[in-house]
Amino acid sequence: MATTPSECSDYPPENYHSPAFPSLCWPPQNPYCALYSVWDSWRYTLLWTLILYALFHMGATGVALFMQIGKPRSVWKYLIAVPVIYALVAGAEAIFTGSIVGLVLGAVYVSGCYEMPTWIPFLWGWINVLILIVSSFTIQGGL
Repeated sequence: MATTPSECSDYPPENYHSPAFPSLCWPPQNPYCALYSVWDSWRYTLLWTLILYALFHMGATGVALFMQIGKPRSVWKYLIAVPVIYALVAGAEAIFTGSIVGLVLGAVYVSGCYEMPTWIPFLWGWINVLILIVSSFTIQGGL
């Protein structure tokens, strides 16, 4: 884990404690609502990525099941596995990407002695989802 550089005096501040999870606030308005450790930035980024990946994969599950309307009943008994498989895939992808991005974010902010607003992990969760969506399309080359 990254340690606080010796050049950082008063980092983190004296009465600092980690904010509760879904606290999306801006540090200039609330100085106790910032992240100062790699652990906190990793945890926030991982949780937001898990939540957003789960929402988008369950949306894809809904579309997949909706496409099966009108099919015979024999097909539906196997479709119960679709949400389970999508949830497992979403969890594995989110743990991988959320961990890497959260650790890199935390290391960058701690090494620069910066306070990380709680919005940054939330935005990186969205960036992870958007990268997943963009990378799911095939690119047709003209070669």
